[in-house]
Amino acid sequence: MDVKPTLRVIDAAHINAEPGVTAGQTMQRIVGHAAEPSDRIRAGLATYTAGSYEQLHWHPIEAYYFVVAGHATVRDLDGNEYPVGPGCSIYAPAGIAGAHEWEVKESLQLLAVRATTESDRKMQFTVDKKTKRSFIELEELAKRGGLSFKSHY
Repeated sequence: MDVKPTLRVIDAAHINAEPGVTAGQTMQRIVGHAAEPSDRIRAGLATYTAGSYEQLHWHPIEAYYFVVAGHATVRDLDGNEYPVGPGCSIYAPAGIAGAHEWEVKESLQLLAVRATTESDRKMQFTVDKKTKRSFIELEELAKRGGLSFKSHY
C-alpha cells in the first residue's frame, strides 16, 4: 500500500495580512480557505491595534481563540469581564449565548479557529447589549455568501 503524506507546514511569516471585520484588526488566513483548504476548520492569526474594540457579537459556529501576545478585556453576553493575555484561551460556543466582545488594551495577537470552512456559517452577528437583538449588515452578509443558502431538506 502506498500512502502519501498530507501534512503541511505553513509559515505565517509568508502570509499577507488582510483587513479584518473590525477597525484596527488584520487577519492572516492560515488554513480553511482556497489556497490552503482543510476539511472542517478555519484558522488564522488575528492582530488588533491597541485601543481596538470589537462589538458584542456571536457566530453560528464554535470559535476558539488563543492569545499569543498582548492584553485585552473580553466580555460575555451579561457583561462579565475577563482579562486575557498570553496563554489564555477563549472558547465561544455557537449561538448568542457564546457572544463576546473585545476591548484591546495593548496590541493583541490571537490564533483564531472556527469550526467550519463553509462561508455561509462563518458570519458574525452584532448584539445590541440592551435588547439582546442581533443583526448583520447587508454588505457583510453578502461578503460571507449569506444572501442565498442551499436547502437543508
